[in-house]
Amino acid sequence: MNGPARFMALAVALAGMVISMSGCAKLEARDQLNKGVDAYKGARYEEAIGHFQKATQLDPGLPMAKSYLATALAQNVVPGLDTPENMKTANLSIDMFKEVLQKDPNDVNSMKQIAGIYYNIKKLDDAKAWQMKVLAVDPKDPEAAYTIGAIDWTLAHENLLKALLPAGINDDGEGNAKAPKKIMEPIKAENGPLVEEGLQYLNQAVANRPNYDEAMAYLNLTYRRKADVDYGDEAARKADVAEAEDWRAKAMGTRKENEAKKNAGPGGITIDSSGNLK
Repeated sequence: MNGPARFMALAVALAGMVISMSGCAKLEARDQLNKGVDAYKGARYEEAIGHFQKATQLDPGLPMAKSYLATALAQNVVPGLDTPENMKTANLSIDMFKEVLQKDPNDVNSMKQIAGIYYNIKKLDDAKAWQMKVLAVDPKDPEAAYTIGAIDWTLAHENLLKALLPAGINDDGEGNAKAPKKIMEPIKAENGPLVEEGLQYLNQAVANRPNYDEAMAYLNLTYRRKADVDYGDEAARKADVAEAEDWRAKAMGTRKENEAKKNAGPGGITIDSSGNLK
């Protein structure tokens, strides 16, 4: 066999070996992926992370491997904990979900997961921004709208408590009409936009999910913050409190109805809308 022929035969043999090795790696990657899913279902998140990492290393193009890895990492993020290790895990998960979004910019699950992680590490503005991205893709998503409303109430409530604390005043939940003007006037300006936006999105959530008792509960809370914003207008303040009470009653009634339906037994297959593996 002459030189060129020997070279060609060697090249073909090497190519066959590469293909064979590649095929073995892909099979091993799928095995690691399946093991990771089993570990995740068993709430063994550290073990799941290890399997998903191996799967992505063996086959970077394996569908869902990065998404599963990012989801497992997100489960290890401790809400409210700002230690370097916890923040590192949170940021790593966020980066992985962003990689998924590079291939599928409209992947709502990844957007929601990123928003959820930001919420857990108390970066509420970032959480709200990512829920806005969800609504840009799916304007009728009730959970995204609900979360924006809940964040707006949280920010408004924190603003109020910070303002009342130096004066030793507790929030009465009815507009704080007896609080000094020098405290409430700045709150009106600061919380006005948050209250307006919060009511908009919470009403949107209920419009798209009529039995959304959590959104109704936050409408109750947000109307109480609107009563703060209407400080000085007694008629408006009373109307806000009355509206809050109406939503409180609706929330309680709807929650009871939802619980009754849940306890009545299975009515079909349900899907976890948060994107968690089942």
